[in-house]
Amino acid sequence: MKDFFYGLAEEIQVLLQPGERFLAYLEAEDSDFVRFNHNRVRQAGQVHQIELTLDLIEGQRHSGASCHLSGDLSHDLAFIRDLLLTLREQRRLLPEDPHLLYATEVISTEDIQENALPDSSDTVRDIIGAADGLDLVGFLASGTLYRGFANSLGQRNWYQRANFNFDWSCYLHSDKAVKSAYAGVEWCPNTLQRKMDEARQQIALLGKTPTTIEPGRYRVYVAPAALKEIFWLLSWDSFGLKSHRTRQTAFLKMIEAGRMLHPSITLMENNRQGIAPLFTDSGFIKPERVRLIDRGAYGDCLVGPRSGREYQQPVNCGDESPQSLELMGGTLPSAEVLHCLDTGVYINNLWYLNFSDRNNACITGMTRYASFWVEGGRPVAPLNVMRFDESLYTMLGDKLLGLTQEREFMFDPDTYGRRSVNSQHLPGALVQDFSFTL
Repeated sequence: MKDFFYGLAEEIQVLLQPGERFLAYLEAEDSDFVRFNHNRVRQAGQVHQIELTLDLIEGQRHSGASCHLSGDLSHDLAFIRDLLLTLREQRRLLPEDPHLLYATEVISTEDIQENALPDSSDTVRDIIGAADGLDLVGFLASGTLYRGFANSLGQRNWYQRANFNFDWSCYLHSDKAVKSAYAGVEWCPNTLQRKMDEARQQIALLGKTPTTIEPGRYRVYVAPAALKEIFWLLSWDSFGLKSHRTRQTAFLKMIEAGRMLHPSITLMENNRQGIAPLFTDSGFIKPERVRLIDRGAYGDCLVGPRSGREYQQPVNCGDESPQSLELMGGTLPSAEVLHCLDTGVYINNLWYLNFSDRNNACITGMTRYASFWVEGGRPVAPLNVMRFDESLYTMLGDKLLGLTQEREFMFDPDTYGRRSVNSQHLPGALVQDFSFTL
């Protein structure tokens, strides 16, 4: 795959006219996909795809397009020649782009990790065996992902890694289910078995008569999977430089009024530890880490090329949305969560999140799947669906009691168009006076 992409880049270079430059970005995968229902394989398939995004530049005018390729250089080159002709015609009609910015310092890199995953058939056998007796519905995606960048200045970057993501739910009946996930670069049957055993314990609790609590404020434990949904909402437009300069970020009070989160909150874009490539589609090399929130205070923004050009700031990302988000852990052992929660709500998952008051970082949403009412450090009943409305300045601010030492490394399960390379590495959070509204 790398030789194909680099060979294609050399051919594109030859086809350029005087004064032209090109940027080429490749996204490809060799993936296995398996769907499960009732703990049986219902659909299995393989996907091999290559997508190329090509930007043809002359001065401050440029025109770009994306296309799918076969991987056969002689076959694909004819299509690329026609595409270049089309891009030239389009560019001729376009105005200059005042915010066009791409890397001009040539920094070439290679990040290649060979596929160490077992055959998918072995993985499937492990899943069916571990979930024996459970009504499991899930989706397994595994295989090698490729990313590449090339430009007419001679820069070449290559990323090649294999990983898996198994996202599933185990149902008791109708909508009563326990949701879980297991992702990584090394498959461990013992880890899968542990997660299945935890699901069995929670399903047993789901069989009890559910309870509904009155609206009000409660002590809660927000599990990593639930916290992931909160940060996913924030990732839309709260960490980028443009959202800060245009005052659209949910962290507005932090940058204008000096509001703080809890001192234990250190949030970063950890590009070195994530699963995304260290280069962007315009050729910039990402820093290993960007401290977004440092001990409760807002730190640095994510700066994409267009914002970098507009606001004269160094570029540190692609599209100003976190790809490798990491929240540092705390001092609370996970084994002591129920004891420290004492009486309150154990929240496993959240859904339907949205901002209720963006300027004050207020988020509303609903509990989902296996959330439990806890008394005296012991789960006593499943909780009927509740809506919450809470501000980050309380949930992760003055009402935060602690973060767990252990953290969960969670991959984005999105496969729309292609498998995602986004991830989050998060602890759980123990919070007091968490507001349920209905």
